[in-house]
Amino acid sequence: MITREAIIESIQTHDVKYIRLMFTDMLGIIKSVEVPSNKIDKVLNNEQMFDGSSIEGFVRIQEADMFLYPDLSTWLILPWEKLKEGTVARLICDIHRPDGSSFEGDPRAVLKKALKYMSKLGFSKFNVGVEPEFFLFKLDSDNQPIIKFTDEGGYFDLAPLDASVDVRRDITLELQKLGFTIEASHHEVAKSQHEINFQFDNALEACDNIQTFKLVVKNIARRHGFHATFMPKPVLGINGSGMHTNTSLADETGKNVFFDQGAKNKLSQIAHGFISGVLHHAKAMCLLTNPTVNSYKRLVPGYEAPCYISWSEQNRSTMIRIPASRGAATRVEIRSVDATANPYLAVAAILMAGLYGIENKLDIKPVEKNLFEIPRSERKALGVENLPSSLKHALDMFEASDFIQKVVGKHLTEKLIIAKSKEWDNYRLYVSDWEIKRYIDQY
Repeated sequence: MITREAIIESIQTHDVKYIRLMFTDMLGIIKSVEVPSNKIDKVLNNEQMFDGSSIEGFVRIQEADMFLYPDLSTWLILPWEKLKEGTVARLICDIHRPDGSSFEGDPRAVLKKALKYMSKLGFSKFNVGVEPEFFLFKLDSDNQPIIKFTDEGGYFDLAPLDASVDVRRDITLELQKLGFTIEASHHEVAKSQHEINFQFDNALEACDNIQTFKLVVKNIARRHGFHATFMPKPVLGINGSGMHTNTSLADETGKNVFFDQGAKNKLSQIAHGFISGVLHHAKAMCLLTNPTVNSYKRLVPGYEAPCYISWSEQNRSTMIRIPASRGAATRVEIRSVDATANPYLAVAAILMAGLYGIENKLDIKPVEKNLFEIPRSERKALGVENLPSSLKHALDMFEASDFIQKVVGKHLTEKLIIAKSKEWDNYRLYVSDWEIKRYIDQY
């Protein structure tokens, strides 16, 4: 456990000159306030203030003052930050109001609330492990990203096909310096597409790690003269990027409660309930797990991305898959999530939906057929519905769900509806190149 004294000692040992106080806005974008290290007492006393009215989804201008409460366990030296003298460190912060109360619009607070509810039900830990995919693209003469591939590689290819291998290796090494345990890294299916998997953690730490991971990937890519993007579908006609999210629950003894040696498939009734709850709320959750216009360009048949609300043990055409590992490694893999999601909100929604299924003893049956290959009528007969096909559809489902709105709270519900309605309207009014090519001569 990192203490106040340990942080002060670390500042002296590592010659820390600046501290980045990081937090996440409603849309999942990392924000920070940077202070010189001689202000550490003010920071550790929870006295660092910032203007909340300037942050997406926070407060109005007449109630702008907000305070950063650092989580001491997130203290980290940032080795990629190069200063002529000294180093830079970071702390991830919770957001509080001037009266000391937790700010209801803080995504991290939303997840903490869900974890508190989980503990009331007798579970000690919600383990989360993610498989984030990203593309590397080239930069133009003005250092702006352009859709030009950095390699011609494919799934698990090695150099020379994968010319980006040095970037991926440097990212992995940088993550290891920060204490990440890397499970695997490899080239993905599409050109210039990559995946780096790191060890699962408790939900809150996992979400903090996702935000740190994104920061490292983008910074190291830029150091190599490339641009890294987690955009779900940047290129037409090839696979998009997802962030498969592996989950499991532990009881008070630390035992994985998704595993049952005596069950037919070695999945407990708790696991069945969790899976069923996530499927039951899948449509309403999409605004959180797939929050952009572009997210729904990925969730289409033909590119290995799930678009059907169902589960199976091995069938990769379903939204949820159960990997073959059993025992302590038994887990539920939610394959629809992408990395534009605010991880705190997405994981909170998944957890609460799963707990809903457990509490209500839901039990949706698995589907082992390849859903990409059977007609809609057969899918309908199996009771398999589609995930939302657009941001507007997801927004409608979110607005119709009192349950998911309660998960994120009244403040964020109102702010999300406003922001995502505006995003959809901006997209809907945009005249694309496709429309010009399709209609300008024809009509």
